[in-house]
Amino acid sequence: MAAMAAPPPAEPPVPPGRRRPSLLGVEPLLFLATVSLGLQGPLATQYLWDRLGAEHGYSDRNSTDSAGCGNGNATADPLRQEVEALVSHWNLYINLGGFFVSLFSVTLFGPWSDSVGRRPALILPAAGMALQTAIYLLVMYLELHVAFFLLGRILSGLTGDYNLILASCFSYVADTSERRARTFRVAILEACLGTAGMVASIGGGQWRKAQGYINPFWLAFAASLAATLYAAVFLRESVKQKKAAKLFTLSHYKAVYRLYTAPEHPSSRWKLALYSLAFFLIVTVHFGAKDLYVLYELGFPLCWASDLIGYGSAASYLAYLSSLAGLRLLQLCLEDTWVAEIGLISNIAGLVVISLATTTPLMFTGYGILFLSMAATPVIRSKLSKLVSETEQGALFASVACVEGLCSLVATGVFNSLYPATLHFMRGFPFLFGAILLLIPAAILGWIQIWDSRHDYNHFQDASLSPTKD
Repeated sequence: MAAMAAPPPAEPPVPPGRRRPSLLGVEPLLFLATVSLGLQGPLATQYLWDRLGAEHGYSDRNSTDSAGCGNGNATADPLRQEVEALVSHWNLYINLGGFFVSLFSVTLFGPWSDSVGRRPALILPAAGMALQTAIYLLVMYLELHVAFFLLGRILSGLTGDYNLILASCFSYVADTSERRARTFRVAILEACLGTAGMVASIGGGQWRKAQGYINPFWLAFAASLAATLYAAVFLRESVKQKKAAKLFTLSHYKAVYRLYTAPEHPSSRWKLALYSLAFFLIVTVHFGAKDLYVLYELGFPLCWASDLIGYGSAASYLAYLSSLAGLRLLQLCLEDTWVAEIGLISNIAGLVVISLATTTPLMFTGYGILFLSMAATPVIRSKLSKLVSETEQGALFASVACVEGLCSLVATGVFNSLYPATLHFMRGFPFLFGAILLLIPAAILGWIQIWDSRHDYNHFQDASLSPTKD
């Protein structure tokens, strides 16, 4: 008898107790940690500027008029250039120190959490961030050498830093969500990132202007401490089938290596690599463009004041929330991959408009077109998590967190070097360059989706033509 059409594959059986939803989600923890990080980053840079400037006899009071919005023909102040170089170097040392230390700790703690649970991998980095903020406060109170900023960053890196919080939060969502709902749950986490970033960037800048550095840093300390207590007291463990595992062993690093060299299914190897490449390019463009928005808005011909810059920052962070809403609506009629493609089109078009913006309305038009620009990354995170087993989520998102840290370094180096080098012929060229780069992940995602569709169709044809027993 001819075989009937094969039904769609059923969801894999859920291990007992592994996906029981928790009473309290991981989103508040990520929000608190992101607020702490969002406050620390720009405030620490501004503190370094004021502190190193004072030590070298430089003050901003004479530079605000001469170095304001102009056509770029003014003679640069040599002392200002020296202070800029010092701040840039210390920021580089601090970021590189934190990245390389956390690179080893994240790939150690991430796979370890697959066995012992997610809560230890959330408590430890949140406590490390609180320790870093406490050291920063001591530097400000006691006027210690700015090298102690590097010490605080390294100590935080040893505990996994913010990258481990990201990895553990996304692993937690993978543990507690069904496959069909995972993309939206991941998008909710990314919306928390945008909301917290908006709160920190707008509130931190105004607070520093009114009361200085100390009080905003106390809020950063309180937020990281609250995140630690939340993970320790209120958060339910998502890995129910826990088992004892040694921490200091090479097997955890081998678990990350095996993801890309010996996956469960042969086709997963190249998909993991391609999705990771697409993720790397998208996040690098996001970070690179965000680094340049303020510089671009301050300069000629936009010449924005601080209030407009604040509105622009809020508009860029609102893309996280609008992308969440758009993702939810588009999922009703489209596959996740095509939603991601629409998000990339939004990102490309927005960057092209911004690269040509010479007026305030056109700049805000560019921000408006970016309203779906953050829809691609949750789709990629979700697809990556579905390519590995339930016991490899920590190892997977640890590697993704390391890729994200690398994106930050590459974006800072490439886009901040490209901007001054292209000022003489096109101020917005780095944004146009980013738009061109995004064509690569768009092609990767489309090609994988077409390949999967053809593979599923051929499999369906083979199943429908094969003989079956009565």
